[in-house]
Amino acid sequence: MATLLVKNATVLVTMDGSRREISGGGLFARDGFIEQVGPSEMLPATADEVMDLSGHVVLPGLVNCHHHLDQVLTRNLPAAQNVNLFRWLKAHYRLWAARTPEASRTATLVGLSELALSGCTTAFDHAYVFRNGCKVDDQIGAAREIGMRFMVSRGSMSLGESKGGLPPDDCVEEEEAILADSERVIGAYHDPAPGSLLQIALAPCSPFSVTPELMRDSAALARAKGVRLHTHLAETIDEERYTLERFGKRPVAYMEELGWLRDDVWFAHAVHVNDHEIGCFNGAGVGVCHCPSSNMRLASGIAPVMAYRRAGVKVGIGVDGSASNDGNHMLGEVRQAMLMARLQIALCPPEGPHTTLSTSDPSRDGEWMTARQALEIATLGGAEVLGRSDIGSLEPGKCADFFALRLDDVAFAGGLSDPVAAALFCTPRGAAWTVVHGRPIVANGTIVTIDLPAIVAEHNRHAVRLAALSES
Repeated sequence: MATLLVKNATVLVTMDGSRREISGGGLFARDGFIEQVGPSEMLPATADEVMDLSGHVVLPGLVNCHHHLDQVLTRNLPAAQNVNLFRWLKAHYRLWAARTPEASRTATLVGLSELALSGCTTAFDHAYVFRNGCKVDDQIGAAREIGMRFMVSRGSMSLGESKGGLPPDDCVEEEEAILADSERVIGAYHDPAPGSLLQIALAPCSPFSVTPELMRDSAALARAKGVRLHTHLAETIDEERYTLERFGKRPVAYMEELGWLRDDVWFAHAVHVNDHEIGCFNGAGVGVCHCPSSNMRLASGIAPVMAYRRAGVKVGIGVDGSASNDGNHMLGEVRQAMLMARLQIALCPPEGPHTTLSTSDPSRDGEWMTARQALEIATLGGAEVLGRSDIGSLEPGKCADFFALRLDDVAFAGGLSDPVAAALFCTPRGAAWTVVHGRPIVANGTIVTIDLPAIVAEHNRHAVRLAALSES
């Protein structure tokens, strides 16, 4: 069994129950699982692989809870640069439907590479456009190439325009075929064991692209097979208007009617919710994935993340699709979440929206999201949202998933009075090392498991083809 010794980190952040930060810290792992964490002098002296991380801060690997990796193919699309969600989707649907399995592979590799380069070790992908020869298998194969810990959905859309949905009819699937392929993918790939590198979820896309029947049937299948459930919810006011007009209910109440408020469910975005709905999430054990850059890019709003935390709701962070964020920098997304929560203090005074604003009131200090809270949401929080108890912290029994930042990077110059907080405040450019299950994916700032320049060149050829379709 292969062993790994990490030693001499300037600071090792554990995120364990005591939230220890160990000066001169390290860890010892065997076959991808951590056996010891502590000061370097207390660890074994040798291992099959030794990483001396002097001059680095070491943190648990970041967990990305919501992504659409295929959207890397349509980043920065001119027709979708300055529009809200529904118009943005209509500009993209047929382009995503025109992708090929080869294009899906390169998009997945590019997106996962960017994530790994920014400290992410576990990524969830919400794939849902399949009427084009593409399958979830394409993304799974790519994730195995690069070596990331991966969770992927067999997502779905079944409600086309002719039946009152948003997507074109030629982009949706028959529900019988969706359920049959969902069962196939779970049987072929889902691994629930501790340390699993691959898990499957079921993820009907949204209330405006899937029928109530498919939502219920997907939930029943997921629960019969022991996998988790995911969808977009309460992302925009347009969605709220849609569910009120079509079902007579706000989005959260609609999900409750469908049996989706359970502890095996997490929702992407959950921006437009009230206090009662936040309480419903907590009571049911529902999780939420916060996607700050996407919500700003599409002018969707600001999710009440600190209110979620105060209420006990499970919260993680996601970069969301690379065409509504246009980047896959997970550490940058964590920083964005911290800053966005601070902006919300100014926009939402506790006395009400029309009162005098005061962010200097000491009684509001608890509303300020700290760097350590943001990092906790992106590690332990993400693990909890995805139902993983084996990742999210560096402690015995957990997976050896971590990343390291070089403290002599120019981004840290002058900011080393608190190297842990500097990981967000000082906007580091990327990880020096990213390790998944004891295996380096990024070494000295470079992806080492695939030929990334060749992948990028191939990917750009696929993207140019889709861009030409958009212009025709």
